[in-house]
Amino acid sequence: MTTSPNTTTQYTSEQFVESCGAILFDLSAQNKTVCLIHYHAKNEWLLAKGRRNCGESRHEAALREVREETGSQAHLYPVTMHTRAPPMDEQGHMPDKPRCYSNLTEPFMVTMRQLGGAGVNDVKIIWWYIAALDEGVVARSAGQAEEGFTPKFFPLNEAVKRLSFDSDRIVLQKAIELVEAH
Repeated sequence: MTTSPNTTTQYTSEQFVESCGAILFDLSAQNKTVCLIHYHAKNEWLLAKGRRNCGESRHEAALREVREETGSQAHLYPVTMHTRAPPMDEQGHMPDKPRCYSNLTEPFMVTMRQLGGAGVNDVKIIWWYIAALDEGVVARSAGQAEEGFTPKFFPLNEAVKRLSFDSDRIVLQKAIELVEAH
């Protein structure tokens, strides 16, 4: 038996949890805005995300979490981005390297967060998508958000500064870069 030359970490189903989130943009106005969630219990500004339910696809979980935490109906927003995934119509073997594709609604980033303290080998995997308000939905008239959360739309640069955590800032900055390039 041989081992892989690549560093490998494996987790059983008891050791990982999958979360999915989406950066919710209001693209209807000339000045784009993005939705952040104010978590009252800890006075934190966050991005909409949460655990994926059994049997639920990742993109469905991301849109459900946006709906629950912001009260707004949204859809995945297609962007042009680089990914290591092969195209849907892959013909034969393609080398594993980044390629640029347009109109993708795939995750644009993944966050791996260690859970627990010393000696705990658990992880949270967060898949990030880009979403936009559905047509006819007005950012200022968001529906009923989950209790304990207040959604608010901010201009893009203000939203980056408002977020409580650096890791969320990195996610939002990448999402803004992709949306602005579209």
